[in-house]
Amino acid sequence: MAKNRKIQVKQTEITIIFKDNIDFISLTDMTMNFNEGSGLIGKWITNKNTLEYLGTWEKINNPKFNYTEFGVIENEAGVNRFIMSVGQWIERTNSIGMLVKPGRYGGTFAHKDIAFHFAMWLSPEFQIYLVNEFQRLKADENDRLKLEWNLQRTLAKVNYRIHTDAIKENLIPQERSKSQIQYIYADEADMLKMALFGMTAKQWRDNNPEKEGNLRDYATIEQLVVLSNLESINAVLIHQGLSQPERLKQLNQTAIQQMKSLVNNLNIKRLK
Repeated sequence: MAKNRKIQVKQTEITIIFKDNIDFISLTDMTMNFNEGSGLIGKWITNKNTLEYLGTWEKINNPKFNYTEFGVIENEAGVNRFIMSVGQWIERTNSIGMLVKPGRYGGTFAHKDIAFHFAMWLSPEFQIYLVNEFQRLKADENDRLKLEWNLQRTLAKVNYRIHTDAIKENLIPQERSKSQIQYIYADEADMLKMALFGMTAKQWRDNNPEKEGNLRDYATIEQLVVLSNLESINAVLIHQGLSQPERLKQLNQTAIQQMKSLVNNLNIKRLK
């Protein structure tokens, strides 16, 4: 999701970037087919009504907003000689709702709330088209994320089958009783839970008597993904003939590494 995306709004290609888990829409692109072009951004942000809106948005969303400096700007706004730029606004108020990117593919970007406000200032019709296209983009992205998760769930089922087949082939001697087979399965499953969660299924039930279901039911998305991967890796280690203590040590290290990676994965975060 970190890559830039583009939407087409009334023959205007508009870039959307993803920064700190937030979509920022290019105000610069939005002005391309309007007279005065990007110069309109300066006129818009100098407008007293715009500044009141931006100040209100920052007060709601930005705990580090510089209220004192905003008060000074409010007093200055409306005077003929008053001029404001996006860069000045960000620097003076510690704003988080907009950002300026230098370079060939840079420009002024704003949080969708602010971008929609700017679009309304440009043209109510343009704003309606922009909102519709942005919502369509988000719906498409959400569908793709659902598909990715469904694929992960399918992979989890496949990994579990590989895992149980490996146990049957390598750990279960011929003519064992059903109870013995079940014991080995439970033992391997508990080993995986110990590698990832630091407890067995029974320990979890003892610690959470008020909860229904099992440990998997209360796992995070990241934990379920790692558990699926551990099942597949454990099958390989079983085929290699490693003892359970050796496998537990390796799987625990793998779980630590994968969890560190997944907790910062944007696609996973957006599924929550």
